[in-house]
Amino acid sequence: MIKALVVYYSRTGTTRKAAERISKLLGCDVEEIQDVTNRSGKLAFIKAGRDALRKTLTTLEKVKNDPAIYDAVIIGTPVWANKMSTPIRTYISQYKGSFKKIAFFCTQEGTDESLFNDMESLCEKKPIATLNLLRKQEVESDNSAEKIDNFVSKIKTE
Repeated sequence: MIKALVVYYSRTGTTRKAAERISKLLGCDVEEIQDVTNRSGKLAFIKAGRDALRKTLTTLEKVKNDPAIYDAVIIGTPVWANKMSTPIRTYISQYKGSFKKIAFFCTQEGTDESLFNDMESLCEKKPIATLNLLRKQEVESDNSAEKIDNFVSKIKTE
């Protein structure tokens, strides 16, 4: 049995919903990354997209779980302007040396998976699995079970 940690950031709750399902299926720890920057509201949404495009970093609240004690860290992010969220970019930048194995999932409006290349490059590790979930059609409407099950199966076999 793989000892895993699901780490995610969720501005609106969509990525949280996917993360909770993944962690339940894996029977593993889960941690929501907390950004000290207030990212709620329309103006914050625009600023979040700008920050993601610029690949800026932010300040995070202290994490509760040390990723170094896990066999695999599953990292979840919403997609902002076709990029990973700024809090997840910051988390990866701070902890990438602690990751043994990684997997990525994202929630977005479209199907562009290029952010996984950016995440892989930043982690300096190839992911054991990736999962792209459509926000409205799959996560919010609860039509993501099969895709999440397949993702979790890949992680369990590593």
